[in-house]
Amino acid sequence: MVTRFRRYKQIADVLWKYGFGIMLDEFLPSVRNWRFMQRHFPQDLPVYQRMRLALEELGPTFVKFGQIASTRTEILPPELIRELQKLQDKVAPAPFSEVRSVFEETCGDLSCVFREIDENPVGSASIAMVYRAVLASGTPVALKVQRPGIAAIIEKDIVILQWLAARVEALFPALKVYNPRGMVEDFATQIRKELDFIRDGKNAERLSRNLKGIAGVRCPKIYWEFTGPRLLVMEFIDGVRGDDVEALRRMGHDPKKIGKAGFTAYMKQIFEDGFFHGDPHPGNLLVTARGDLVFLDFGIVGIIRPEKRWVFTNLLTAIVTNDIDLMLRSFEKLGIGIRPEDMDSLRDDLYIALMDYSEFQLGEVNFSQMVNELTAVMRRYSLLVPMNLMLMLKVVMMVADVGVVLDPGFNFNRYVEPYLEDLAARDVTAQEMANRVRRSATTAVEGLVELPANLNAILRRFSSGSLRLEMVETDLQRLQNAMDKSTDKILVGLIVAALVIGSSLVIFSSRDGPASVANLFATLVYISAVVTGFYALYHSFRH
Repeated sequence: MVTRFRRYKQIADVLWKYGFGIMLDEFLPSVRNWRFMQRHFPQDLPVYQRMRLALEELGPTFVKFGQIASTRTEILPPELIRELQKLQDKVAPAPFSEVRSVFEETCGDLSCVFREIDENPVGSASIAMVYRAVLASGTPVALKVQRPGIAAIIEKDIVILQWLAARVEALFPALKVYNPRGMVEDFATQIRKELDFIRDGKNAERLSRNLKGIAGVRCPKIYWEFTGPRLLVMEFIDGVRGDDVEALRRMGHDPKKIGKAGFTAYMKQIFEDGFFHGDPHPGNLLVTARGDLVFLDFGIVGIIRPEKRWVFTNLLTAIVTNDIDLMLRSFEKLGIGIRPEDMDSLRDDLYIALMDYSEFQLGEVNFSQMVNELTAVMRRYSLLVPMNLMLMLKVVMMVADVGVVLDPGFNFNRYVEPYLEDLAARDVTAQEMANRVRRSATTAVEGLVELPANLNAILRRFSSGSLRLEMVETDLQRLQNAMDKSTDKILVGLIVAALVIGSSLVIFSSRDGPASVANLFATLVYISAVVTGFYALYHSFRH
């Protein structure tokens, strides 16, 4: 068992080996004193290639993290994305004796369940291995078994990744735009789901139900009586990769027809069902001798809420029709924040990207190139895009790329426009709008029903003295000026009244006669106060 400290040591060693010692110094200032580190990477390798090699050497958790990060084309540089897409999730298989305990844990006595198990795996990845077997009934099946101890390793690595992401944000504030901690949290959620093979099987069954209406597209059957959290038993599919054009032709199948069936299946999954297969690389799309397109590996799925599904449909329509306003409204609905000062220039850049795409003729450019242009614009303006949107774009791009392989004349717009028209004809979007109106109406009715109770609560708080009112004056300066003027007028009135009364008392109480200095001064003050008082009255009446 690898301890946390030993794992830190391994990670530091690999980072130093591939030339990231400067970054390591920032994380661990005393790292130069660690003797176990030696830098011996090829000096002429580009930095992104060295990053990819380091991730592969660090093991399954970091490989998976790199693969999921490769979907964030709106954040990461395109050169890094290309390297991350090369990450290989293939490692040497573990001895059968190590995984036999997992089989027995789930199935009990293997001789009672299986007629035979081929101890040489047909596939070996970082998290699981796949074996071919035959049930006691004679049914050929595939056994997807989790590597022993992999869950504990991944949990340790997740803690380390979270620490690294926090350090990156603290030490390099400029990198916060890439949202390192958010990416790690998304990854942790995803990989924990992948470790649950029961969820994997449930995803396969749900996808199978959704695809029943499309002829020639299906998922393998799951044998639940032999399946557990670490073992998935499913129908064995014998076929060729979905992008093997020559093999498809030898089997007598039309590659264009296969490509169209796959495209239709994915459009339905995304825009009608809101539940789609999230890893459509050709190895997970097999074509059988009968011509069925079969989906494999359901660890990664995308889920889109109904209201977001409608927004995604609008976004796709905006891309196809070059409607910038609809695209920006869709961004707003998805919660993508755009700085007001960037809005005009962003609109220009999006318009240029879409117009450039629309000017190309059939076969000159594909959908993936156009999406890369759009994500480059998003990256330029540091737009943070929801994970499920980027997964959806990644899936559509991969399907479009396979479509180009199967049909060199594949054009995304030509395929998707009839589909969008069909959606409109079947009132899918209109139905969703009706559902939204119904939900809003329900919320409004609930608010009316709760109104008396809310008023009663307010009155109770008012009577108990716990109600707090806050008033906001939009023109507070004018109010203050008016109050100052009123106060000045009251002050003047009081002074005038005091002077009149005081001077009158002096005049009437003087014994030296009217010619005395005191009487003359008091008379002058009295006359001044009276004149001031009359002027104040005149000024008030005038205004």
